Amino acid sequence: MSEPYVLVLYYSRTGSVKNLALAVARGVEEGGLEAKLRTVPPVSPTTEATDPAVPDEGAPYASIEDLRGCAGLALGSPTRFGNMAAPLKYFIDRLGELWMGGDLVDKPAGVFSSTSSLHGGQETTLISMMTPLFHHGMVLAGVPYTEPALMRTKVGGTPYGPTHVAGGNNNTEADEHEHAIARALGRRLAELGRRLEAGS
Repeated sequence: MSEPYVLVLYYSRTGSVKNLALAVARGVEEGGLEAKLRTVPPVSPTTEATDPAVPDEGAPYASIEDLRGCAGLALGSPTRFGNMAAPLKYFIDRLGELWMGGDLVDKPAGVFSSTSSLHGGQETTLISMMTPLFHHGMVLAGVPYTEPALMRTKVGGTPYGPTHVAGGNNNTEADEHEHAIARALGRRLAELGRRLEAGS
């Protein structure tokens, strides 16, 4: 039997969400579980597949088995007009097999996002990612206000999940508070994953 892990699944176009995913993964490992980083391919406007089966760099593409086997899930996306990005939505839309089998029921999940502007739809994007997770019966975990960085952040970070404000050119690094909130979510998912695995 494989060791339990939290799947950190994200789509990132410019690297901001990827960097937030790395901070979440660090928190997962601080919480005592393995973090498995995975991404999804971009969606092509044509019907012909043009991307390689394995990305040239970065995290591998996620499989349904990665989700089926996880002890918890962190889901990340940039905002697209207050919604998750199409590549992530396309991947989620193909998870009917897991929904029918109840494979994700009672597993903890959290969400994270990045925007270029301060009021760029961070919270609605997080909620858009939560909706299908509720349909899968997952246990949604936010970031409680016991995390001090939530009261100190002047840019990204919400109780719904970690966020980052990347700036108009996507060149603003996440600050210490955004990183702390991302790590806090990772630690929480690891702790909940361990508790729920022990209770099953």
